[in-house]
Amino acid sequence: MEPTVVRVGPEQGGERLDRFLALRLTISRARVRHLLEVGRVVQAGKPLSLADKSRLTAPGDELRILGSLRADEERPEARPDLPLRVVAEGRGWLVVDKPPGCGVHPLDPEQRDTVLNAVVARHPEIVGVGEGGLRSGVVHRLDVDTTGTLLFAFDDEVWRRLRGAFADHRVEKRYVALVEGRIERSRPVELTLAVVRHHPARVEVRESGRRCRMHVTPIQSFAAATLVEVKLETGFLHQIRASLAHLGHPVVGDREYGSGALDAPRPMLHAKRLVVDEVRAEIPLPADFETVLASLASATG
Repeated sequence: MEPTVVRVGPEQGGERLDRFLALRLTISRARVRHLLEVGRVVQAGKPLSLADKSRLTAPGDELRILGSLRADEERPEARPDLPLRVVAEGRGWLVVDKPPGCGVHPLDPEQRDTVLNAVVARHPEIVGVGEGGLRSGVVHRLDVDTTGTLLFAFDDEVWRRLRGAFADHRVEKRYVALVEGRIERSRPVELTLAVVRHHPARVEVRESGRRCRMHVTPIQSFAAATLVEVKLETGFLHQIRASLAHLGHPVVGDREYGSGALDAPRPMLHAKRLVVDEVRAEIPLPADFETVLASLASATG
C-alpha cells in the first residue's frame, strides 16, 4: 500500500499535529494518536511518536502516513502455524497462555506474529469485534515479555460486558514477579503514575498522574531477590514494573526499569490468575521463570 502524503499549506501552520491530521484525513484524533504511537506517521524519513501529537505544524511540512488510515480497513492475518495454548474457553470468550516475546496484537498490518494472529486462525469471527481492526477482540493487554493469562472475546456483546468489568475494576488479577532485594512483609502500594513526556513507552511517579493501587505479598526469599505475588486493583501501563522499581525492588531482568544487578532473559513477570464474571483461569509459571528461580535457589543454598 502506498503511503498517504499530506503537506502543510502556507496558511496551515501553527496547528496541533493531531488536530491537523484528523481534519485533513477525516479520521478521529484517537486514530491519529494510534498512528503516531505505532510509528506510522513519518516526517523527513523519521517516524514520529505519540509525544509529537501536540507539536505545531509548519508551512511546508510533508507527512507520510504508512498503511491504512482507518482501523476497520485493517485485518489481522490468520496464522494457524503459530502456537496457541487455550487454558479456558466459554461462550464468546477464551483465555490463552501468552508466551514471552510475543505481542498481544499487531501494531501494523505487516506484523503477523502476535497472539491475535493465532487466535484469528481458531476464531475467524473475532475480526471486527470490539475495537475492530488490528485490535479485534482484545479485552486487555500484557507487555510483550510478560507471560500468562490473556483474555479475548469473539462476540461483541461479550466483549462490551468484559471490558465494562475491567473499567469498573470488577476483575481479580494476580501476578507473580521476581524482584531485586528483600521484601519481608505484605504491603499495599498506592502511587500516581503518568506516561513520561517524549517517552510514551515508559511511565513515572508524578503527582499529576493517575492513582494506581496494588498489593504485594512475599512468597519466597533468596539472597538478593524475592518472589512476590502482586494483586492489581487498577490497571495502568507498566504499573507493576514502574511501581516496584520506585519502591527500590525492580523486576529482575527488566531492562527498562531495573538495575541489571541480577540476570534474566526477560522481566520475570507472569500473569498468574484472572477472574472476571464467568471467566476463571490460572496458569503456573513458565519454564524460563522456573529456571531462574532454580538458579537463585542453588546460589542461596
